Amino acid sequence: MRILIIEDEFDLAKALAKGLKNNGYAADIALLGEEALQKIEFNEYDLAVLDLNLPDIDGLELCKTLRAWRPKLLILILTCRKRLKDKVMGLDMGADDYLAKPFHFQELLARIRALLRRDLPTKEPILQVGDLKLDPSSRTVFKGNRRLELRNKEFCILEYLMRRAGEVISQEELLEHAWGEEELDFFTANLRVHIHSLRKELNDDAQNPKYIETLPGVGYRLKRGEN
Repeated sequence: MRILIIEDEFDLAKALAKGLKNNGYAADIALLGEEALQKIEFNEYDLAVLDLNLPDIDGLELCKTLRAWRPKLLILILTCRKRLKDKVMGLDMGADDYLAKPFHFQELLARIRALLRRDLPTKEPILQVGDLKLDPSSRTVFKGNRRLELRNKEFCILEYLMRRAGEVISQEELLEHAWGEEELDFFTANLRVHIHSLRKELNDDAQNPKYIETLPGVGYRLKRGEN
């Protein structure tokens, strides 16, 4: 799952991104409303964490615009505005949830999980490709009857490949959805390590793959298999 943090306080934005990444999410940062609109236009996000007090665009107007541009995007407002009036306006503008600052990070995580669970029926609750079954809600993966023990990044990579089974996914696109755009260069080699670990867990042969194909210079593809 990929999250956009729209927050003008740089230290808070970085701390949120680090915390989300440590919990298995890919996270990007936009410090301005215009920057957020640019990222939303060119990238696919599952959820946006939106501060209302931005220096260039009023957060409520930005929320309304995001909802119009991306009807399926989940929006969680995270702001110091605590009045009931502000909360009602935020929800009426299209937000899915509203959390006031100061806040506990564990509560933010719980609200994100709740929003993603609620949204799963529109995104196929259980993914199945061949003998692989992945449950995004419980974050479990089975190969046949055997449960696979995957690390967070391996789970994110496999989930994205399963959602796009049969399609060729570029290395850059896979990195963006597993790590976020700011870390692409640093984690290029790391992606290959995680693909190797995934293949090992799947008992997959890179030379004669049943699951993950490597297309040199192009990217990766998860074979559709037979359900």
